[in-house]
Amino acid sequence: MESGRATLLKEQQLKDQFDNLEKHTQSGIEFVERYSKFVKERSEIEISYAKQIRNLSKKYQPKKNSREEEENKYTSCRAFLSTLNELNDYAGQHEVIAENLTSQIITELSRYLTELKAERKSHFHDGRKAQQQIESLWKQLESSKRRFERDCKEADRAQQYFERMDADINVTKADVEKARQQAQMRHQIAADSKTEYSNYLTKFNQEQNEHYYTLIPNIFQKLQEMEERRIERVGVSMKTYAEVDREVLPIVGKCLDGMTKAAESIEPKTDSKQVVESYKSGFEPPGDVEFEDYGPGQTMKRTVSETSLSNSRGEAKERPGGGKSKGKLWPFIKNKNKGSGPEDFSHLPPEQRRKKLQAKIDDINKDIQKEMDQKDALTKMKGVYEKNPQMGDPASVDPRLVEMAMNIEKLQSEVQKFEGWLAEVEGRLPSRSDPPRRQSGLYESQNSNSTMVDNNCAQDRESSPDGSYTEEQSSETQVKVAIANTPEFDDEFDDGDEETLPTIGTCKAVYSFEGHNEGTISVTEGELLFVIEQDKGDGWTRVRRNEEEEGYVPTSYVEVFLETNTKGAMTYI
Repeated sequence: MESGRATLLKEQQLKDQFDNLEKHTQSGIEFVERYSKFVKERSEIEISYAKQIRNLSKKYQPKKNSREEEENKYTSCRAFLSTLNELNDYAGQHEVIAENLTSQIITELSRYLTELKAERKSHFHDGRKAQQQIESLWKQLESSKRRFERDCKEADRAQQYFERMDADINVTKADVEKARQQAQMRHQIAADSKTEYSNYLTKFNQEQNEHYYTLIPNIFQKLQEMEERRIERVGVSMKTYAEVDREVLPIVGKCLDGMTKAAESIEPKTDSKQVVESYKSGFEPPGDVEFEDYGPGQTMKRTVSETSLSNSRGEAKERPGGGKSKGKLWPFIKNKNKGSGPEDFSHLPPEQRRKKLQAKIDDINKDIQKEMDQKDALTKMKGVYEKNPQMGDPASVDPRLVEMAMNIEKLQSEVQKFEGWLAEVEGRLPSRSDPPRRQSGLYESQNSNSTMVDNNCAQDRESSPDGSYTEEQSSETQVKVAIANTPEFDDEFDDGDEETLPTIGTCKAVYSFEGHNEGTISVTEGELLFVIEQDKGDGWTRVRRNEEEEGYVPTSYVEVFLETNTKGAMTYI
C-alpha cells in the first residue's frame, strides 16, 4: 500500500513538472515572437526615416531652369547641393539597415519559430505518451491485484464451506465431494490470479524503472537542449542586430565626411567675386556736381554731371520745361521693370548686357554649325543619288536643303544683329556707311560648293528715349540655293555577293541617320559601329553593325577611329 501511494505521488509530481515545463517553454516562444516583432518595427522605422530623408533631399534640390540652379555657381550653394547628395546616400544606408534586419533576423527568426514550435510539440507528445503508458500499466497492476485478492477470499470461503460440510454427519457424501471440488477449483483460480498479479507487478516495475530513469530524463534533456538553443539563438540575433548598424557606420562616416568637406570647400571671397562679376554694371561713377549760385529772378536747376549714371550713354535729355531727364537707374534704386526685357538686353547695365549678348552669339553659332554639318551631309548624299539613282531620288533631298539654307540665313542674320549690339556695347559700333561686319569665323570658311545665301535683312537701329532700340527689317528675303556636284564613287555598288571585308577601325554616330535607300544603313546617335571601308572622297563611309548588317552612312554623321596598322591610318571626323 505504501509503495502504491509513493508511485501515485511521483506520478503527480512528474505531471506537475511537465505542466511547469510546458508553461516555461511557451513563455520562451512568446519571448522570441516579441523580439522578432520589435526588430520588425525597428525595420519599418528605418524605412520610414529613409523615405523622409530622401524626400527632404529631393525637396531642396535646385529646380531646373530656376534661380536656384543659377546660384550653383557659388561655393556655398554647391556645398549645400553636395550636402543634399550625401544626405541622400545617408538615407540609403538606413534602407540597408532595414533590409539586413529583415533578411538576417526577422526572416530567420520566423523560420526558427516554426521549427521550435514543432520540436516542442514533439517532445511533450513523447512525454505524455510515456506518462499514459505507465498509468495504463499501473491500472492493469491494480486490477490484477484486486482480482487476486478477490479470488483468494473466494478460495478461503470455499475451503471453510467444505470443512463444515465434511464435519456435518447429516450431509451426504456426494455433497461433501462437491464442496471439496469447489474448494479445489477456487484455490486453483486464486493461484492463477496470483501468478497473473506477479507477472503484471514484474512488468510494471520494469516499465516504471525505464520510465523514471530513461524515458523521462531523455525527454527533459531534449527540452533543456531545446531551451538552450532558443536562448542562444536570441543572443545571436541580438548580436546581429548590433552588427547590422555597425556595418553601415563606415559609409555613414564617409557621408558625414563628405558633408564636412563640402562645408570646408566654401570660399566666401570667391562667392563675393562671383557676385561682383555677375552684377558688375560697367557704369562710371558720377562726376562732381557743379556749384550753382543763386541770383534774383533765377531758378536753381537740378542738374547732373556729364559722367553721372543717368548720362553715361549720352542719352539724358531734359524734358521741356526743365523736367528731370530719364536715364539709367542708380545702383541702389529698385528697378520696377519685370520680365525678360528687350531682345537687345538694353535694360541691363553695360557689363551684364555684354555677357548676355556674347552668350546669345555663342548659342546661335552652335546652331549654325549644326545646320551646316547636316546640310553638308545632305549635299553629299544628293551627289551620291545623282551618280547612283538606284540608291534614291536626288530631288527628294532638295526641300530639306532649301529649308536648311533658309535656317542658316536666318541664324546668320541673327548673329549679325547681336554682333552689332555687342559692338555698340564695346564701343566699336560701325557707322551705317561702313561695309557690313564680316561673318563669324564659324561659317565664313565654308566651301564655295555649299549653298549660297543672300542676306537682304539690313537692320536700322535708332535710339529710343529709354535707351532701347527699334528694328526695321527689309522687304522679303530672297533665298537662292545652288547645290554643287559631289565627287563620284570610286567603286560602283554590286548587287552580287562579295567577300566579307575586314574591320579597319571603329566609329561613333554623331547624328542619327535613317538609311531608307538601298546600300545604306540606319544608325542612331551615339551608336558604335565597325568601319570596313574608308571615305573615298564621295562623302560615304562603309560600316558594319554585325555579321548580317552593313552599309554606307554619311561620313559627316560619324566620328571615325581607324586602326594604327591600317595603311594611311588617321583619325578624322
